[in-house]
Amino acid sequence: MRLTRAATETGHLRMRKRGCAAVGLVLLAAVGCGGGGDADRTGPPAPTRATSDAPSRKPTPTPTPAPANPVSIPGLIERDHRGSDLRLGDVLARTSAYTRYSVTYEANGLTVSGIMNIPRGKGPFPALVLAHGYIDPAVYTPGRGLAREQDLLARNGYVVLHTDYRNHAGSDDDPDNDVNLRLGYTEDTIGAVLALRGSGRQEIDGDRIGLLGRSMGGGVVYNTLVVAPGLVDAAVVFAPVSSRPDENVDHFQRGEGDPIAAKIDAAHGTPEENPKFWREAAPVTYVDRATEPLLIHHGTADDTCPLVWSERTAAAFEAAGKDVELVKWKGEGHTFGPRWPASMDRTMAFFEKHLR
Repeated sequence: MRLTRAATETGHLRMRKRGCAAVGLVLLAAVGCGGGGDADRTGPPAPTRATSDAPSRKPTPTPTPAPANPVSIPGLIERDHRGSDLRLGDVLARTSAYTRYSVTYEANGLTVSGIMNIPRGKGPFPALVLAHGYIDPAVYTPGRGLAREQDLLARNGYVVLHTDYRNHAGSDDDPDNDVNLRLGYTEDTIGAVLALRGSGRQEIDGDRIGLLGRSMGGGVVYNTLVVAPGLVDAAVVFAPVSSRPDENVDHFQRGEGDPIAAKIDAAHGTPEENPKFWREAAPVTYVDRATEPLLIHHGTADDTCPLVWSERTAAAFEAAGKDVELVKWKGEGHTFGPRWPASMDRTMAFFEKHLR
C-alpha cells in the first residue's frame, strides 16, 4: 500500500492539499512597487550609509489560502478522515463458504451500519468494500443492494463489507447529505476501508483492499479514488453515474421533478450561476490524483445511466495517464442479466491481479 502504516493502522487518514491548482484556489501574489526616481538621475546614485538605527525590512508574509468549500472534492481532500471501531453483531446467515454478520463502524464521527461476509477457512483474506446504488432510505433494509456480488465474492475468498451509508438502516442521520450532493457517502466508504484495516481481525488482510460500486456507488468510488489516492489497491464500477454531479442532478432530480433539486440550487447555485462549485464537486476534475487501476463495466442498453457517461469518464482517466479499462457489454441494461456471470469473472480476474 502506498499509505503509511502509521496513518492507516489507527483508522486515520490526513488528506492534504496538493497545491492551488488541485483545489482551485487563487492565491494573491505580493507585487513590489517600482519607483522612477533613480532612473531620472544624471549622476551616480548617492551612497547608502548603514546605520544601527536604520529600519529593518520585514519579509512579505506568504498569504494563507482560504479553506476549501467543505461541499467539494477539495473539501473532502482537506478533511481529517477517520474510520474505526468495526464491530460484528448478530450472525445473519451461515453457508458452507462464509458467515454473514451485521456490523457497525465509525466514520468521521458517525456510526454506519452494514453487513460483512467472512469466508470460512484460514485467513487473512483480501477485503472488498461494496458501495451500493441509490435505494430510497425509507425502504432500505440492512445490506440491501449488490446481493449477488456479496455472495459470489465471499464464496471466492474475499471478506465483503457492504456499507449501508449514513441515513440508511441502522446508520446515524445526516440531514444535509442530500442537499450536499451525498458527498457523505464518500466519507462513509473511506471510513469503511480504514475501519477494516484498523480492526485487528485476523481474517482481514489490511494490505489488500479493493472497492466495488454500482450506479450511484460508482460515483462514490470515483470520489474515493481522487480524494484518497493510495487508500485501496484497485476499484471496479458497474453502470456508474456520471463523474459530473451537474449531469446527475439534471438527469435524476431536475428531470424527474424531485424537490431536492430546488434545495440544491438554493444552497449552492445552479451550474450556470456557480460553475466553480459544480466543477469542484466533480471527481473528473481531479482524475490526475488517482493512482489505482480502475475497471468500468457498462451495458450498451443501459437506459438509466447513459453509456456516454462512462465513455467520457474513461477518456478523462486515460488522458491523465491512468490505468483504466472500460468494458462495454452489448445488450446489457443497467442491472446486468445474461452477461452478469461473465462480467463478474472479469471482475474477479481483475481483483486477483491487483489484490492477490
